[in-house]
Amino acid sequence: MPDTCLYGITMGDSSGVGPEILLKAWSGGEIHPPVVAYGDLEALSFYNDSLGLGVTLHGIASPKDYTPGPLNVIDHGIMRRDDVTPGELSGMSGAAARAYVVSATKAALAGDIAAMVTLPMNKEATQLSDPVFCGHTELIGELCGVQDVTIMLASDQLIVTHVSTHMSLQKAIHTAKKERICTILKMTCDAVSRLIPNARIAVAGLNPHAGENGLFGEEEIQEIRPAVEWAQQQGMPVDGPFPPDTLFYMAVRKNKFDAIVCMYHDQGHIPLKLLDFEAGVNIALGLPIIRTSVDHGTAFDIAGKGLASTVSLIRALEFAVKLRQL
Repeated sequence: MPDTCLYGITMGDSSGVGPEILLKAWSGGEIHPPVVAYGDLEALSFYNDSLGLGVTLHGIASPKDYTPGPLNVIDHGIMRRDDVTPGELSGMSGAAARAYVVSATKAALAGDIAAMVTLPMNKEATQLSDPVFCGHTELIGELCGVQDVTIMLASDQLIVTHVSTHMSLQKAIHTAKKERICTILKMTCDAVSRLIPNARIAVAGLNPHAGENGLFGEEEIQEIRPAVEWAQQQGMPVDGPFPPDTLFYMAVRKNKFDAIVCMYHDQGHIPLKLLDFEAGVNIALGLPIIRTSVDHGTAFDIAGKGLASTVSLIRALEFAVKLRQL
C-alpha cells in the first residue's frame, strides 16, 4: 500500500456530468481527503465558469506537484474549451476520458496516489478511438496485468458482485462455469469480510427458480452448486444457489444476507440501483490497486445543467479511504 494519502479522481467524459460533479463536490466542501483530478484544465474551467462555481483550479504535471488549497488538476492538454460539447457524443472526449484512466492507474501502480476514484465514461464515445473498450474495470485490469477482475456494487442496504459484467447475456450464460464462479466467490468473501464482520453471502441461481432441480436448466446443478460446495469446504460463509426472484427480498427485507453473488450484470445492477441509485458505489475486485467509482453513467441529458448529484462520488471516495485503511 502506498505511503501517500493523496487520492486520484478521473473527471470522466467531458460531455457528461463527471466534470460538474467533481467541481460541485469541491465547491460544496464535500471532498475532505487530499485529491488530485485527472483531466483537462480547460474542460474543467469551461464548466466552472458556465455553472458559476468559483473553484480555484491549479494545473500540475504529476501528483508530486500537489499544492494544498486549490483543486489540483493533472492537465492532459487534450480538451480545449471549444472542444467541450455538453450532452453530445464526442470521440475526442471519449479518448480523453480513457487517457485520464490510464494515467491514474499508472500513478496508483507506482504508489503516487493511494487509490483512484473514477467518474463516468461513455462506452460508445470511447469505442470511437478504442473499438475493443468495454468498461473501466476491464481497461484497468489490463493495465494492471490481471484478468480475473469483477465489479462489486455496494450500498448501505446490500452488496452485490458479478460472475460476468460487460458482455452479452448469451456470453454471460457460457461464462457461468465452476472455475469462474469459484474465483468470484473467493474475491467476494475476501472483500466483504473486510467490510462486514461475520458476513453472510448468498449465491444467486442463473435460471428461473434456480433451475427447479434441472427443469429450467442444468447450470445450477453442474456449475453453480459445485462452486458453492467448494467454497464451503474452504470455510467461506456462502450458501446457495437460491432463486433470484426471492433472494433479494430475503437479503434486504428479511436481513438474511449481507451480499449476493450474481451470475450476470443486470441480475445485480437492477435491484441495487432500485434500492440506492444515487449513493451506490462501484468497487473493482481483483486489482493490485484500490479503485472505486460512481455507480451511474454520463447522463448526457442533464450534462452542463448543474443538476447532477454528488452523492455517489462522495460515497466512492469514502469507500476508497476506508479500503486503504483496512
